[in-house]
Amino acid sequence: MREIGTITAEEAYRKAAACCAASEQCAADIRKRMERWGLDAACQQTVVARLEKEKFIDETRYARCFVRDKFRYNGWGRVKMAQALRLKGISPSCIEKAMDEIEEEEYSRTLQKLLQSKARTLKGGTDYERNGKLVRFGLSRGFEMPLIMRMLHVEEDFA
Repeated sequence: MREIGTITAEEAYRKAAACCAASEQCAADIRKRMERWGLDAACQQTVVARLEKEKFIDETRYARCFVRDKFRYNGWGRVKMAQALRLKGISPSCIEKAMDEIEEEEYSRTLQKLLQSKARTLKGGTDYERNGKLVRFGLSRGFEMPLIMRMLHVEEDFA
């Protein structure tokens, strides 16, 4: 492979493989790193293709790990996780498979805990104002409006 700047494509492959071995990575993250290393687009594509062939990079596996971690440790909802994965260039089918692994009961419980925790920190005001703040909070965490409304026991009169 040819040399670009101070790093060859082979060295980039070794460094990228080490990154992938240490933690789950997607192709977009690896491309970003190689760009910082000064590798041109053709070499980047070659390295990424080799990493995918050797299973260092696996889109489905990455999406599953990403969803599991962001849900459990960051308290993100499906909307926010799906958007983040789309920005990383993950295919819709991989995103859907990863989202299907979240249990509905656990998802609802997580939102309920987040809303209860947030409600304790809110200052006075009317119930309407408090619910508005809780809805905005739930939406900012990436949860769906109908689920938030159900958790808050608010009647939806949008008809």
